[in-house]
Amino acid sequence: MESKRKINIPEEYLKNLEKRVDGLKVILEISEIISSTLDLKDLMSLVMEKAKNQMAAEACSILLYNRESNKLEFDIAMCRDESTADTLVKTISLDVGQGIAGWVAEHREPLIINDVSKDSRFYPDADRLTGFKTRSLIAVPLIGRSGLIGVAEIVNPKASYEPEIFESLCRQFAIAIENAMYHRKSIQQERLRQELEIAATLQRSFLPESPTLRKGGLQVSAVNIPAAKIGGDIYDFIELADDRIGVLIGDVSGKGISAALYMAKIISDFRYIAQKEDSPALVLSRLNSLLSRTPRGMFLTAIYLIADAATGNLQLSVAGHPPFLWFAESDVRVMALPAGPPLGIMETDYPITSIDLQRGDRLLLLTDGVFDAKNKSGNRIGFDNFVSFIKEHRDEQQVLQKTIDYVHDFSRGVERADDLTLVEIQWGI
Repeated sequence: MESKRKINIPEEYLKNLEKRVDGLKVILEISEIISSTLDLKDLMSLVMEKAKNQMAAEACSILLYNRESNKLEFDIAMCRDESTADTLVKTISLDVGQGIAGWVAEHREPLIINDVSKDSRFYPDADRLTGFKTRSLIAVPLIGRSGLIGVAEIVNPKASYEPEIFESLCRQFAIAIENAMYHRKSIQQERLRQELEIAATLQRSFLPESPTLRKGGLQVSAVNIPAAKIGGDIYDFIELADDRIGVLIGDVSGKGISAALYMAKIISDFRYIAQKEDSPALVLSRLNSLLSRTPRGMFLTAIYLIADAATGNLQLSVAGHPPFLWFAESDVRVMALPAGPPLGIMETDYPITSIDLQRGDRLLLLTDGVFDAKNKSGNRIGFDNFVSFIKEHRDEQQVLQKTIDYVHDFSRGVERADDLTLVEIQWGI
């Protein structure tokens, strides 16, 4: 009976096979980690901790590529000394092309450096700053669908490893990081959308419930169209004693949530002060004092007037706001009144002007979004052109809608950069 033949397999071949099997196990384990979370920090920490332990490395790190600054910035750093990791993350960044990580990022090729002291590309400042001693280094580019994401580094590995397996791992890792980045961005965008929605609701709640107020022979009408979900323009009108109406129009510096919160403070403070003071100049002065205590960079241009519904008399004060238009008799006058600076910049007093309307007169107050609107060629309407348009249509009753249509037609096909606010005051209608 013929005996079975023995096959001798070289020990070195078996060891290499075992290493590859171990490497594949690591890839499978890390694949499970990758599929377990879309949190970017958790993902990077878990994967790099696994790679660090597998290679018995002293440290590992991920430097993410900042496209705006064209720099590599430590986002994850793991080593025995937490202060070393904190120093790297907070203080060290590399230009693309600088250091070994910079070279890897620039050339999109992995590097295995067994002795960094013999490599001129090594960047020693990080070791000098932290006291850590880098002897050997593996650096692999992380490249996703959109290009360079960053560089992964394993520092001072003691265990043997298969470079191809680590590179394959980093390719999977790069795609996972990119997916996590997209996920984080979508969450941030959704959070911002919700915050903007809340801020827009808050902002709308501070505007008058109705855009029209009528008292005696006086009627005030307004329209407010934000350029974005949250605008920087405000208007308000309030009923005062003795058949009078207070009317405010203003333009808050900035946009977004900060402008919405600033506007809420302005309206709240204005309504309180306007009920206490009979003079528009005093109202603006007191409001200016309050706003001057807010963070620098935020201010408000404004016109505040008090109209007497019985006599047609108006008392006005201006804080750095554009002129308004007076439809009087057969002409349209541009009213550039004496004014103080915008509110919130410096302590000052505001001048006051008195106007007596005749029956049938109208005032048109506006913000600069009306005449700063641009067309596709980048040309602005301009204040003078706007005045000419109004003079042509001065006899039309729907002057607010006519103005809105004019601005929209002029800027058709162009995203508006500024809000559009108009307030019309009519007396003796």
